[in-house]
Amino acid sequence: MLTRIDHIGIACRDLDATVEFYKATYGFTDAHFEVNEEQGVRECMLKINDTGDGAASYLQLIEPIREDSAVAKWMEKNGEGVHHIAFGTDGTVAGEAAGIAGKGVRVLYDAPRNGSMGSLINFLHPKDCHGVLTELVQKRPDAE
Repeated sequence: MLTRIDHIGIACRDLDATVEFYKATYGFTDAHFEVNEEQGVRECMLKINDTGDGAASYLQLIEPIREDSAVAKWMEKNGEGVHHIAFGTDGTVAGEAAGIAGKGVRVLYDAPRNGSMGSLINFLHPKDCHGVLTELVQKRPDAE
């Protein structure tokens, strides 16, 4: 079952400057920086609040590190801004994706991939979700 908004992904050209804006303007704290080579991004997860299921809600600031990354291509057309919304699950991403696919929504990956902070992820096609790129997130049991 989907239990929360895990994060909202925001594409940016300068990760460091964007992180400083959100910290100075809203008081968010930087929870986690990493580079995801597979997705071609450098990112920071800024913690907004804790949730009732032991997880948290974040803003994910993402800066492309390669011109051929999906985020870089998206920014060419759209510029900086909201890129996707991610829902957390108390089950598995594979199970959620299969259930949603059974309702006629296209799932972008055949199997979950590695996401931020050791999570497993998959995406739903924006054309099937009223124009919104939607991510499914599962925290790995062994992740910190």
